[in-house]
Amino acid sequence: MKITIENIGVFKYAEYELADLTIICGRNNTGKTYATYALYGFIDFFRRGYNIKVSNAYISTLFEKGTLSLPLDTSQSTIDKYVNGACKAFQKLLPKIFSAQEKYFEESHFCIKVSSDEISIPDKFEYGFRTNKKDFLQIQKAEDKNELFITLLLRDDEIDENSSVRVAVERIIGDVIKKVLFDSVFKECFIASAERTGAVIFKDELNFQKNNILREVAIADEIHIEDIVDKIYTTNYALPVRRNIDFIRNLESISKEEGLLYKSHPEIIEIFNSIVGGEYKVSKDGVYYLPSGSKSAKLTIGESASSVRSLLDIYFYLKYVAKPGHMLMIDEPELNLHPESQRNLARLIALLVNYGVRVYITTHSDYIIKEFNTLLMLNHRKENSRIKNLMIEKGYAEEGLLSPMKIKMFISEKANILLPGNKRKSRVQSLVPANITSEFGIEAISFDNTIEEMNNIQESIMFC
Repeated sequence: MKITIENIGVFKYAEYELADLTIICGRNNTGKTYATYALYGFIDFFRRGYNIKVSNAYISTLFEKGTLSLPLDTSQSTIDKYVNGACKAFQKLLPKIFSAQEKYFEESHFCIKVSSDEISIPDKFEYGFRTNKKDFLQIQKAEDKNELFITLLLRDDEIDENSSVRVAVERIIGDVIKKVLFDSVFKECFIASAERTGAVIFKDELNFQKNNILREVAIADEIHIEDIVDKIYTTNYALPVRRNIDFIRNLESISKEEGLLYKSHPEIIEIFNSIVGGEYKVSKDGVYYLPSGSKSAKLTIGESASSVRSLLDIYFYLKYVAKPGHMLMIDEPELNLHPESQRNLARLIALLVNYGVRVYITTHSDYIIKEFNTLLMLNHRKENSRIKNLMIEKGYAEEGLLSPMKIKMFISEKANILLPGNKRKSRVQSLVPANITSEFGIEAISFDNTIEEMNNIQESIMFC
């Protein structure tokens, strides 16, 4: 999957691809968050707001005959049509995704290219849909068929061609097609924004806004899904911040059942607790932090350290929501963390990747990148007896090592790019892929140059 952004934030033109672990680095104000929020916004919109249109001929056949066999077309042209349609619709939402003025996105373009080879259709499934406690639609896929078999379960006297039933059926079928074709590509995604430490501050305001939307829907004479989508994406905060607030607001219900990833790998929370220096607890009164080594201390999140606040939503996601196949995006995972904690968090991220969670991060942390490099280099020489002893001595487990095949890193910086429609390259803000090898790890020139300059200055001071 290749993402292309044009005229979004400081980016004139940039292309980047996703891997099991995707890293975006760069100096301050070079567009890392723009690239991240745009991608997250598209995935969120595709899964929640975008609907694949179904031919009227198919819908008419279903209402006339009561059954329909609908082919699942996985050709590249059809995949392109669906994804390009979503990208075109998403571009109109960019001001709302970033909570910014429309004038800043008048020339913006967002495009995702999905190869038909990335499409993985489930072998078989069956979905049933009910309204007013009555089954009205059934959609099935047989194991040996590449088509949907759809059955309308309403009697003739219950069907009004001009009623909302037809609209609902058309939308449901479009959503099922979207889920079947693209669930393996645009995975369930959770984001921890850089503003996550202050998310609690905005919670009450967004509660008020959500209630207003619900009131408007309740009293409306006619409901149009496009209007609801537009309202959902309109607030004073960027979409990832809103999603963080929604998550925190629902922690009591979210924490009622442990997630699949935690059930399979409970050690991830043990590692997380060691990083945060304690554990979180939820009650009807709110969320509390219990520091390790103290039997009586029980701190509110407001009373706790900034590092505790910055890791809160990631903890609850990992323990109660995450499952293999999900995507976790973290904007600046190093926020408020000591270098030792940054290293340990990098090792936890590597473990998540190896457990099947795709991870996307933006970072300024040389400690995190160097720890990834250590995991790459250890993996390359793990059969060496001395390396095995070193891993035991330093507490590295083989399941936490990294392969270069699982990582892509991009540096946000100026680069000579051939812009679309031009014959000569221009020097513009873009994303440049970093060199990654198993022998030496990730080549992070931006960090290396800064560290080298500091070392040279100190050497000069010492020998003056």
